[in-house]
Amino acid sequence: MLVTKLLNSIGLPALLKFVKGSLTGIDNDAVKKAVSSINDVSKAIEDKKLSLENIRLESSEEVDVKTLSIINEAIRCDLNADSNFVKFWRPCFGYAVSIAWLLNMFTICYVILTDRENAATIISAIVETTSLWAIALGVLGISVINRTKEKKNNNSINH
Repeated sequence: MLVTKLLNSIGLPALLKFVKGSLTGIDNDAVKKAVSSINDVSKAIEDKKLSLENIRLESSEEVDVKTLSIINEAIRCDLNADSNFVKFWRPCFGYAVSIAWLLNMFTICYVILTDRENAATIISAIVETTSLWAIALGVLGISVINRTKEKKNNNSINH
């Protein structure tokens, strides 16, 4: 619950600001209404007319327990698989993607601190890797979906 309160107090105002900034300047009636609504919500939060405690994000204890039980079941199913490839491919790929992301972030930080005159060029080059990230995350997503189907099939056979 503490995490939920922290996210509500820090995350929601930042999210509202980000969405508002992303939509501002778009010449569309629906977008203008959305920006106006975001302004109203932000103002209500600032004026303490809307309490962040009243805004419910999906991270209650019930959801957390259900999520953990699903993760536990998925891990057990992977570990009980006959093939070592099935057991270890997804975790290894997940770690590899995480390490690559960390290296990218450290590179950006290092460049900003040590090579300010070339930082914009280097960061723009790193932004160009967005399509590679899309592919990596797509492969991981397809793996998760297919593994989920396998687990459902195994589960229906076992019951």
